[in-house]
Amino acid sequence: MITRLNHVSIFVLDQSSAFDFYVNKLGFSVHTDAPIGEKMRWLTVCPPEQPTLEISLMAIEEGIMFTGNAVQQMRELVQKGTFGFGVFECNNLDATYEELKSKGVVFKKTPTREFYGYEALFVDDSGNWFSLSQKKQ
Repeated sequence: MITRLNHVSIFVLDQSSAFDFYVNKLGFSVHTDAPIGEKMRWLTVCPPEQPTLEISLMAIEEGIMFTGNAVQQMRELVQKGTFGFGVFECNNLDATYEELKSKGVVFKKTPTREFYGYEALFVDDSGNWFSLSQKKQ
């Protein structure tokens, strides 16, 4: 029986830039930042209140995962915001929205009440998009 998810990957165009975005703008904690071989880096971050979920900021580089043309194809998909998405939660959407906006986070949708809840949409520095939602009271 599967009991939980402890790692998930977000593909990024540049790990150093992603480090800055996820740590300094979103406020995540660095769990692991270690070299793998000569060229690769294992970089994981965690939401502050969820330290057991490591988000691996995976560089799109030629190597084990990507070869040849796949690197350029993946980079284009991520830049266009068409590869994937995630949903982050917060306790106060209005306050979190203002805080992140002041740090330079780009929002594609301002806080809006929808039939499913209260959310805003933002993109990271690579083009991945995320929903930021307020927990239901």
